[in-house]
Order: sequence, then C-alpha cells, then structure tokens
Amino acid sequence: MPNTDDTTRAMLETLYERFNARDIDAVLEQLTTDVDWPNGWEGGYVRGHDEVRDYWTRQWAEIDGTVTPEGFSTQPDGRIDVTVHQVVKNLDGELLSDSTVHHVYRLRHGQVEHMEIRE
Repeated sequence: MPNTDDTTRAMLETLYERFNARDIDAVLEQLTTDVDWPNGWEGGYVRGHDEVRDYWTRQWAEIDGTVTPEGFSTQPDGRIDVTVHQVVKNLDGELLSDSTVHHVYRLRHGQVEHMEIRE
C-alpha cells in the first residue's frame, strides 16, 4: 500500500498525542461533527462530538489506555490504516492488555469522519 501523505500523517500523529494527553477538545477538532467513532471498550459506535466526549470520559474513569502509532499506509479506497501499539492498564497501573491493532480512518476535508478498529 502507498505511503500516507505528510499532512495526513502529521494530523493523525497529533491526534494520538492529544488523545494520550487526554486533551479531548484538541482531538475533537480533528473529527467531523458527525463522526462515527468505535466504542472499543463497550462495543458498537458513538456518533458526534458529544457522544465521543462522553465515551472517553467514561472510559478514562475506569481504564488507562495509551495508543502509539507505529506505521501508516493508504488503502486503495483512500482510507488510512494506522498500525497502533495499544497498552491498557487499570487505574492502579496493572497491565490489562498489550497488543498491536489497526485503526482505519476515513477522512472528509482533512478531518476524521469514521474510524474502525481491526485486530
């Protein structure tokens, strides 16, 4: 698959950095207002900024997840596949999960409109 352009890669790297810093507002700036975002913790999808904010607030009150992008590629249909190192701990710091997953993004006008998680 072809490499992802520098602008898109930089935007997604910033998204991960701000997510790991728990800066919800900065992440939401990179998402369309009607974004479809996977609820990887409870299942299903959440839609729009308010639901995404509520989901992350609930999630971070229960678990501490860190996601680090390790590779970027553009799929033939234009979606961006990011290989991600995902570490999840409980709030006491005990490791719950350490894995590699794929986050696949569809963009609209330079913002994320849909994301899916692939194991």
